[in-house]
Amino acid sequence: MAKSKPLWRPSSNQLKSTELDKWIDDFGGSYEALHTWSVTKPGEFWSSVWNRFGVLGEQGAQTLSSGNFTKSPDLRDTRFFPEAQLSYAENLLQGRGADGSAEAVVTINESGVRMALSWAELRSEVAAAAAALRAEGLGVGDRVALWLPAGIHALVLLLAANAIGAISSSVSPDFGEAGALDRFGQIEPSLLVSCSDYQYGGKTFDICDRVSSVSAALPSLRRVVMTGDWDTWLGPHRNAEHVFEQLPFDHPLYVLYSSGTTGKPKCITHGAGRILLKHLTEHGLHANVGVGDRVTWFTTTGWMMWNWIVSALSVGATVVLYDGNPAYPSIGRLFELVDDEELTMLGVSAKFIDSVAKAHYHPAEHHNLGSLRTLGSTGSPLSPEGFTFAYEHIKSNMHLASIAGGTDICGCFVGGDPTSPVYAGEIQRAMLGMDVHAWDTAGNDTPVGVAGELVCTAAFPTVPVGFWGDEVSVDPRGARFSAAYFTTYPGIWHHGDFVSVTEHGGFVIHGRSDATLNPGGVRIGTAEIYRIVEQIPGIAESLVFGQDFDGDSRVILLLRLAEGVALDDDLRADIRARIRAGCTPRHVPAKIVVVNDLPRTRSNKLVELAVADAVNGRPVRNTEGLANPEALWAIAGLEELRQ
Repeated sequence: MAKSKPLWRPSSNQLKSTELDKWIDDFGGSYEALHTWSVTKPGEFWSSVWNRFGVLGEQGAQTLSSGNFTKSPDLRDTRFFPEAQLSYAENLLQGRGADGSAEAVVTINESGVRMALSWAELRSEVAAAAAALRAEGLGVGDRVALWLPAGIHALVLLLAANAIGAISSSVSPDFGEAGALDRFGQIEPSLLVSCSDYQYGGKTFDICDRVSSVSAALPSLRRVVMTGDWDTWLGPHRNAEHVFEQLPFDHPLYVLYSSGTTGKPKCITHGAGRILLKHLTEHGLHANVGVGDRVTWFTTTGWMMWNWIVSALSVGATVVLYDGNPAYPSIGRLFELVDDEELTMLGVSAKFIDSVAKAHYHPAEHHNLGSLRTLGSTGSPLSPEGFTFAYEHIKSNMHLASIAGGTDICGCFVGGDPTSPVYAGEIQRAMLGMDVHAWDTAGNDTPVGVAGELVCTAAFPTVPVGFWGDEVSVDPRGARFSAAYFTTYPGIWHHGDFVSVTEHGGFVIHGRSDATLNPGGVRIGTAEIYRIVEQIPGIAESLVFGQDFDGDSRVILLLRLAEGVALDDDLRADIRARIRAGCTPRHVPAKIVVVNDLPRTRSNKLVELAVADAVNGRPVRNTEGLANPEALWAIAGLEELRQ
């Protein structure tokens, strides 16, 4: 059987030689050889990342706590650079060769209001904010809570908190009281910085009452600062000198949160040095970003991609942040942003690409996009049709980098490689330093094309420091932390994704393995069904889950239909026929049900697990993790699912 043809090859890219090319040249021109070295000699590889990117700080003599450069018998035991001292903020603010007068950060809101800070201005603003935090009595180990949109205030405070050794944590302004309290209540912040309102979809939403309620319920707070008082708060400190605390490699940088749809959100704590090195490889090598580039990823401060895109400062790139609805006032808004800001990288969700395709909007016909070198996609698997649409109707000579990782590692297991071909439906590579495999239940590699559990078998830096509140302060190898990642295959990172390796050495993500369907005892990933269903005209969105029924599990397909479309017998038959032909008879849903809305997290991810739990009568303990919990309960109460 002949291999499929690539949609894009690096030779067709009229772009600069990449930093990754230089690394590959040192290994005989082979990415595979470079990757093998990075996972079999992790100490040497990550030390090389430190040195070649010019990390500021003291590296120390020891690279791994075990002194062993081979695979660790237990990833929980491995500590990188145990003697190192550095400042994440200092490294991001150095600019790595960027002109001090050039723009470092740009923010644009839905109304078109644009703010920008040069590298010199950003350094000055962070110094003032750090001095203001110190004036509040904050220092090493204190927590700063950010209830802010994706803008300059949030970015400055993330860096300022680290500059004094404090730990930041953020949620987006659309979080409800309980959702914000479930998160901030666990970390006991000393300071809360919040906006008073935010814009979305052409509307303004006031959150002052929510801020008052949450702050009243946080006894640890010393003060609440509203962004309307920003200049007054920073005023006395505008000429402050930079003072960067030099901290251990593992010192907590920020606390991120699991989605909270299967219980109280886990407070995932990430170390500053760990994040810095991992993000240097992802931006500087895999994303082909460097000095002079202008990059964005559409995200809110409640999603890890916010933290990820901020780190693009570490390679000297300009970070452009957009706050609002990405499709307001039209589906072309982000593509306008590419042209207006001359973006070299645009990052979006796979669902956004699908929505552009469904709207029959062809960006190449309406926008120049001459500056765009990389289109990033994450959040859910991008279908082969999504890849094809991007190359046919967005831009033919760009690198489409589909990536997959998670909040748990604040980075990627698999992702883009600007030196290799792109194939429809495939993520190109295991990331450097990530020894990724698809394993069966016995811990063996599955054959090419056969799905298994995504595992990472070699030590990597962004294994979290722990979960704040218990494991971080008591036992970094506590039961909750171990149960989350290390019990399925003892000592080996098990991520909970269902993945297969392709004939090209790439990867296909089939959905969450704990959300896989199991009719008749045969495991089925959900992504295959989505690929078929979301290409059918008239279907706006879909969600698949397994329902316990009559001693077995049956496949349920929920649909949100386009306006004016009805689910009649012909459409049902068409859906089932397409799934049967494109997948297998086992994939064909037993029930196809139309709903008004589908439940999703605040980062816009549909929640198969929460729906399965609610319908199957299992507890859904944290509906505050959902943006629209009413949609979940409406589905759980459907009479059709009782028949």
